[in-house]
Amino acid sequence: MSAKSMGAPAEGAGGTKRLGDDELARIEDLSVSFMTDAGSIRAIDGVGFTIPRRTVVGVVGESGSGKSVTARSIIKLLPETAATSGAVYLAGREDGTGVDVLSLTGEDLRRMRGDRAAMVFQEPGAVLNPVFTIGWQIAEGLRAHGVTDRRELRRRCIEILRKVGIPDPETRVDYYPHQFSGGQKQRIVIAMALVLNPGLILADEPTTALDVTVQAEILDLLRLARDEFGASVLIITHNMGVIADIADQVVVMYRGRVVEQGDVEQVFYHPRDEYTKRLLAAVPRIGQRIVVHDEQGRRIERGDDWRDRPLAVSARDLTITYPGHLMQPDFVAVDGVDFDIHQGEVLGLVGESGSGKSTTGRAIAGLQRVSGGSLKVLGVEMNGVREKDFRPHRARIGFVFQDPGSSFDPLMTIAQNVAEPLIVHGRYPSVQEARKYVGDLLEMVQLPRAYMDRFPHELSGGQRQRASLARALALRPDLLIADEPTSALDVSVQAKVLQLFARLQTEIGFACLFITHDLAVVDMLADRIMVMHHGRIVEHGDASQIMEHPSDPYTRRLLASLPVPDPREQRVHRERLHELMATDPVS
Repeated sequence: MSAKSMGAPAEGAGGTKRLGDDELARIEDLSVSFMTDAGSIRAIDGVGFTIPRRTVVGVVGESGSGKSVTARSIIKLLPETAATSGAVYLAGREDGTGVDVLSLTGEDLRRMRGDRAAMVFQEPGAVLNPVFTIGWQIAEGLRAHGVTDRRELRRRCIEILRKVGIPDPETRVDYYPHQFSGGQKQRIVIAMALVLNPGLILADEPTTALDVTVQAEILDLLRLARDEFGASVLIITHNMGVIADIADQVVVMYRGRVVEQGDVEQVFYHPRDEYTKRLLAAVPRIGQRIVVHDEQGRRIERGDDWRDRPLAVSARDLTITYPGHLMQPDFVAVDGVDFDIHQGEVLGLVGESGSGKSTTGRAIAGLQRVSGGSLKVLGVEMNGVREKDFRPHRARIGFVFQDPGSSFDPLMTIAQNVAEPLIVHGRYPSVQEARKYVGDLLEMVQLPRAYMDRFPHELSGGQRQRASLARALALRPDLLIADEPTSALDVSVQAKVLQLFARLQTEIGFACLFITHDLAVVDMLADRIMVMHHGRIVEHGDASQIMEHPSDPYTRRLLASLPVPDPREQRVHRERLHELMATDPVS
C-alpha cells in the first residue's frame, strides 16, 4: 500500500522525515523482539506500510501474527523487554514532517500520545478504572495535555460523550464504569481517544467481545472518527467481515510479516497470497452448511431422521429467576419459554449478551436451579430435583465452555484435565489407567497423543478448545451443551473446530444445544434455530426458514448486523441495517 507523494520524502535530522502530502504515518522495516528465559523471540520482522490521511487501514491476521505488537509500536507502548529496529514516522494533522516515534522519550513521547495518536484497547473493562467516574477519566487526558479549567474540562467531556452516542451525557458524565453496558463502555474508551482530536486512532480488536448489533454501532463510530473528526483509523482484527465493513486499505500479516497489502476490493476480490485466500475461505457465511466427510474423503450422512427420535430435552413455560440483593428486585433471566431437543438433533440458540442463552444451557446441565415451569432433561424433571437424584445422570451430559483456558486446571496436564470426568464417574481408577483412552480421545479431536503431558498454557486457543471437546465427549454423552465454543477463536481455527464438531456429532449422534451470538456459525451446524431476546423466545424454526424468512424484527436486526466478508455486498447490507433501525423497532 503506497500513498502518492510530491516527490521523494526528504530525510530530516533527529529522527524526522518529510512524508508525502497524503501520508499520516509510515512504518519502515520495523522489527520487534522480546527477551524471554528461552532467549530472544522475534514478534515482527521487517514490517512496512503507510497510513494515508482520513483513511481506515485494517490490519488482519490470526493470533500471533504480530498485529497488536505493530500497533503498539506506533505509539511505543512496548515492555522494557522489547528490542526494536526500523522506524515509525508519525506526522501531525497539519504537519507533514514525520517524527520517528521509536526515538522519542520522556515528555516528547507523552505529548505524542494523545496529540498525534491514541489507542482503543480490546477490553474496556481493563482500561476503565472502577473507582473514578467516566468524566474524570476522560478529563485525565485533557489535564495531562494542559487543560486545567474545571468548567472547560466538564464541557468537553459532555461534548465528546454526546458525539460518541452516550445518552443523557450531562448526567451520565458522573456515572461509574459499572453503570454502563459493554458496548457503552467501548464507546467511552473511544471518547477517551477522540477527546484530544488526534490524527490517528489505533483500535485493537475493538469489537471482538461484542454482540453483532453493538459491533455494528462501534464500527459506525469509528467511521465517524474518519468522516467527522478527520482522523485516520488503524483497526486490528481477525474478522474479515469487519474489514469488509469499514476498511479502505488492508494489510494482511502472518507470522510477523506483511504478506499482502492493498485497497480493500483488491485484497477481497483478487488476493495474491495463499494465506489471504485461506483466511477468506475460512470465514463463515450464511447458507454455508458443513458437509461431513470421513478420513477417506467420503461424505457421511446421518442414519435416521432426528425428528423421529425421542426427546432429550423438553421445556414448558420454563422460568429462571435470579433473586435480588440489597433491596433490588428479582431478575427474570428466562421468562416462560417452550422448546424441545430431539436425540441426535443440533438446536442452535442465538441471542445477544443478557438474552438468557447461557442461563438456559446451565439449567439443562443441572448447574442452575429452575424457578418455574417444567424442564425435563433425559427424562428427569429439573424443577425441584435434588442433586443426589440427578448425579447419576450427569455422566450423560457434556459441557463445552466458551473459554477452555479458565475451565482447565492450569496445574494439571491435559491428560489429567481430560481424564477428570472419567475418574469422578468411576470409569477409571486413576489417570495412569485412563491414559490410553485419553490418547484415543485426543486423536479423535485431531490432537497428537504427545500433547497429553503438556499443560493448558502450552497449547494454542484452538488446541485448548479441541482438548475441551475431548473432555466433554470422554463419557460418550447423550446430550452436549456447547456455550459459545468458537467465539474466541481465529476464523481458520474456528472453521476446523466446527468441521470437527460436525463430524463427531454425525458419528456419535449426541443431542446438542449450540449456544452462540453468531448466526453464520449456527447456520453451518444447526437443524433448528431458536432466537432469544430478553429471556423470551422470539422466533423458533428450521434453520433455513429462520435465515431466509425471519419474521421477528429482532431476528432481522441480528441478521442485518452480521458483517458480510464482501465489501460491495456489505455496503448494501449496512444500508439495510440502518433502514431497519429506523423503520423496524425492537422492543
